[in-house]
Amino acid sequence: MEQMIRLKQEISQADAIVIGAGAGLSTSAGFEYSGERFRKYFGDFSEKYQFKDMYAGGFYPYKTLEENWAFWSRYIYINRYEKVPKTVYEDLLELVKEKDCFVITTNVDHQFQKAGFDKERLFFTQGDYGLWQCSKPCHKRTYVNKEKIVKMVLAQGFGIGEHGELLPPLKENGETDFDRLRMTIPSELVPYCPVCGEPMSMNLRADDTFVEDEGWHQAADRYADFLRSHRDQKVLFLELAVGYNTPGIIKYNFWRMTNEWPDATYACLNLDEAYAPEQIREKSICINADIGEILKELKG
Repeated sequence: MEQMIRLKQEISQADAIVIGAGAGLSTSAGFEYSGERFRKYFGDFSEKYQFKDMYAGGFYPYKTLEENWAFWSRYIYINRYEKVPKTVYEDLLELVKEKDCFVITTNVDHQFQKAGFDKERLFFTQGDYGLWQCSKPCHKRTYVNKEKIVKMVLAQGFGIGEHGELLPPLKENGETDFDRLRMTIPSELVPYCPVCGEPMSMNLRADDTFVEDEGWHQAADRYADFLRSHRDQKVLFLELAVGYNTPGIIKYNFWRMTNEWPDATYACLNLDEAYAPEQIREKSICINADIGEILKELKG
């Protein structure tokens, strides 16, 4: 495939690679938010409230904080503290590990770090499932939530396997036994802000209460410095599975810089949505396929 050959050449010849990653990268790696994975961990919530995927459950207005955090603790654990089942992130790292590389991502699941990418070369713009913040927010600090999340899922009746996987109680047929699970957590586990006493919330960019803490600003500065220092070099903007929910963060900026920078190339890898505008078409590589399959072929 001509585009694949060209992309291999661009990766090999690039002085620097800027990776922009969207949710489809983790989907390709096995993090499905609906279907069997959803039913395994949220079948009780689905039956009670009739939503069909984790995203919908995350926006449901639960009547109590105890039930809200029962749902969210399961959600956080399996999407942040477990590792994706496929090797997509490791394959990507293997492909670019010899290159001067920086990652900007809207993903909040920590999978780049788990795969071994340098955290100092990573800017996760939209938050982190592993962090809490004041819901108000009364101050600009975030808090690591793993210890309490573990307590929350254990209090509901889950176990944790030797590799850190969340284990629901099972029936004889192997399905989750939701009769042995609780859909609430003890009130003493509900997180409150240590400063003002308001309930804590997720550090996710959902509205104007999102906290950009010191670590966020340091990562933003490192990303800006990386771009400035490589503007006149041969740069590959490698966009992976970025959709149109928040195109202004990665996609539009990659288009603009590819157009303005003298020796930049834009590569868009996306299942059925690979596209480049006419202004940069000759400087672009578009491949419509599953990200995981593309990375395996590039490695081969």
